[in-house]
Amino acid sequence: MKTVINNLRYTVLLLVFILIGVTVNGQNTSQSNTATQDTIPATKALDTIPLSQQRTDSIKTPVVLNPSDSLGATAQVQDTIKKVPAGPIVLEKNKRYLLGGISVVGNETISEQSILIFSGLNSGQRLKIPGDKLSSAIKRLWSSKLFSNVDVFVTKLDGDAIYLEINVKELDKVGRLTITGLKKSKIEELQKEIEFQAGSMLTENLITTTENYIKDKYRAKGFLKTKVTINTKKDTAFPNTQDALIVIDKGNKIKIKNITFHGNTALTDKKLKKIMKKTKEKGITRMFSPSKFVEDLYEEDLDKVVSVFQEKGFRDALIIKDSISWNDDNTINLDIFLTQGERYKFGSINFLGNTVFTDQQLRNILRIDNGVTYNGKALNERVYGDGTPESQDITNTYLDNGYLFSRVNAVETSAANNIIDLEIRIIEDEPALIRKVTVKGNDVTNDHVLYRELRTKPGDLFSKSDIVRSIRELGQLGFIDPENIVPDVQPNFADKTADIEFSVSEKGSSQIELQGGYGGGTFVGTLGLSFNNFSIKNLFNFEEYKPVPRGDGQNIALRLQVSKFYRTYSLSFSEPWMGGKKPKGFNFSIYNSSQFGYDPFTNSVDKDQLLDIIGASVGLSQRLKWPDDFFTLSTSFNYQRYKLQNYTISSFDFDNGISNNFNFAVNFGRSSAGPNPVFPSGGSQFNILLKLTPPYSLFNDRDYTDLPDEEKYEWIEFYKIVFTGKWYSPVAGKLVLMSNAELGFLGHYNDEIGAPPFERFYVGGDGLATGRFDGRTTVALRGYPNSSLSSQTGGTIYNKVAFELRYPITLKPSASIYALTFLEAGNSWNEYREYRPFELKRSAGGGIRVFMPAFGLLGVDFGYGFDTIPGSNIISGWQTHFIIGQQF
Repeated sequence: MKTVINNLRYTVLLLVFILIGVTVNGQNTSQSNTATQDTIPATKALDTIPLSQQRTDSIKTPVVLNPSDSLGATAQVQDTIKKVPAGPIVLEKNKRYLLGGISVVGNETISEQSILIFSGLNSGQRLKIPGDKLSSAIKRLWSSKLFSNVDVFVTKLDGDAIYLEINVKELDKVGRLTITGLKKSKIEELQKEIEFQAGSMLTENLITTTENYIKDKYRAKGFLKTKVTINTKKDTAFPNTQDALIVIDKGNKIKIKNITFHGNTALTDKKLKKIMKKTKEKGITRMFSPSKFVEDLYEEDLDKVVSVFQEKGFRDALIIKDSISWNDDNTINLDIFLTQGERYKFGSINFLGNTVFTDQQLRNILRIDNGVTYNGKALNERVYGDGTPESQDITNTYLDNGYLFSRVNAVETSAANNIIDLEIRIIEDEPALIRKVTVKGNDVTNDHVLYRELRTKPGDLFSKSDIVRSIRELGQLGFIDPENIVPDVQPNFADKTADIEFSVSEKGSSQIELQGGYGGGTFVGTLGLSFNNFSIKNLFNFEEYKPVPRGDGQNIALRLQVSKFYRTYSLSFSEPWMGGKKPKGFNFSIYNSSQFGYDPFTNSVDKDQLLDIIGASVGLSQRLKWPDDFFTLSTSFNYQRYKLQNYTISSFDFDNGISNNFNFAVNFGRSSAGPNPVFPSGGSQFNILLKLTPPYSLFNDRDYTDLPDEEKYEWIEFYKIVFTGKWYSPVAGKLVLMSNAELGFLGHYNDEIGAPPFERFYVGGDGLATGRFDGRTTVALRGYPNSSLSSQTGGTIYNKVAFELRYPITLKPSASIYALTFLEAGNSWNEYREYRPFELKRSAGGGIRVFMPAFGLLGVDFGYGFDTIPGSNIISGWQTHFIIGQQF
């Protein structure tokens, strides 16, 4: 009804306009050459929006502004006002009118009030016609991207009061959206990615952007002939709505049949094809790098081809042109034409401007001698850096020694006779001091916990390596996201100082394990709580319970597990900075494990049969300064009491009695791995553990040869040495190789007693300790059942090597996920005289790891054991291992 009324209104106005035109035609003609002082001159622009036609002496041109992204929009912006033709309305130049009222016409789905709010115009305000306020109102309406046309009319002039009408035409919206040409799962995936959604404003820009996005998406997968068509149709059931149909024709994946190089003599085609990592010819061997043509990746590979020539001394190597030709079997050929140029060598290298370091010191960093083949890549990396934190180059050497404002520039001074002479020009400037260091983003963690880990202190010389080390130390805390630590260096040129601000993001650091299950004919319940950013000083300050007192970087863990035939309890606490001033750690733990006699055939439990283990441990750790401050030394005193009551253990002969294990442990280690403790991308870790008891048998004259086990093992004596080492090496991009080597030995003081029944090595399987407190060392070797590569009583010596390729899928704080493949080998032996270090059980496989702060590390591995399990002639074959809570 509103549309009909508007149509009748404009019909009547048109008839009035014709009658007025006929009546005053003669008068207007006679006055057409007379200038009027209170009208707007036609030749002068009144606003910043460009005019599209000449002005007349009265205001007739409508305000029309069509955006480039509207459907069929071709008109330019105009900033004049068209009167409603009810009579001449003459406006005075530069006069500020009082806006008496505003009306809106043409809107169908958008309310008048919303349009007025978009415009920013209000009744009662003063404005010039035309003027900045009106132009801004029109621009705001266009910027809303809701309209395909906007006109503004003067409807009435009453003294100083002016009345306006905003005439709009709304853009159509997307109604029902249908996508064809893809599988259902792919359609659902695409619908989540594109901006073309039901309810979106339908514009040419939206259509074009969507078409290009889909084409680019599938071209990146090798579908070079992807076609996308978007058709729209008016939906008569809803105003301003068009249903859309997106038709996708991927076509066939285009593979590369031949890559041919022209003009290369120094390097073979085979060598150059190997360099093009992301542009490969098709072939049956292409399992991990399938053949496809992606233009951006192809351009990157061409740059690598030029780079490898330059590394070989061909400084002027250049790709002249390249072409693509199509074959009848829907494949393409790539022809790459290049020029090598001549081979160059390094000539003299002189240093200018250096006073802090001698020429010889800089030459040792540059590592380029006179007469060697020119290598542009090596030159850039050793002058400016290779982009890694560990880069050894001249620029970073100055930055590490305080010269924040230094500048280093390598300049070729001569290329005569294919000899490149260089000058390394250095402007050292003055060393910079650190003026202020701040940390932001820590809402839970107390400031002092973060500041004590920083290697950048106010008053110290600026050092880039100290910043890199600070990032690693913050990331190792466990409750700071290592992927979101951002240092902001703010140089102060005037006083040669620098401010450093570390922006951090906290992540969940508490882990909760609450589970129940039925297994082995009994219910098993587990409760585990671990708080890695605890505050013991606020233990009795109930206002700090949110839900527990946090913020001081301490760790407290509680675990309870109960079933029909066993129960375990453990409590541990650690403080990494005892006293808060030096990195001296303190840790304490107590635990108890009780196991009852169990008959698996009758599913009955006999509580008169009992193995009860009570233990406690207290230790100190110290971060060392020598050989460097990546080293730590840890010591601990440990005690376990084993009580047997009618309980049989295969490793010794008595069923009733008590054994005691009091030992002293020393761990010397170095850890530079990081910066992410979940997914280290560089550095290494190694530890040497020595655990020993007093040699009780040497202090008495007892003959242990014929003593029963309950007396022989009343006080257990042994010494135990375990070495573990891990190295993390970047391979390509985010791909990281983890190399692992381990060796363990359990020795004894007295041959009459031999090795104890506890503290032994169990090799094979997932490596999880499964809650035992007998001091055993469980060693993972995937592809074999748990502990299957050791005897029933455990081994006294083992060794293992492993290689693991890791690739991160995501390293977000909510969940860090990486995939891996592995090769590993290991074995254990009961006696040293049986030790054969190269007779190892081998395996290979793959898996995935998921680290979530609330649950710890979870994962699954599929390993294939290539060798037989001891005691059988059966090859182990495929084994599945579930990883829960394993260390990184």
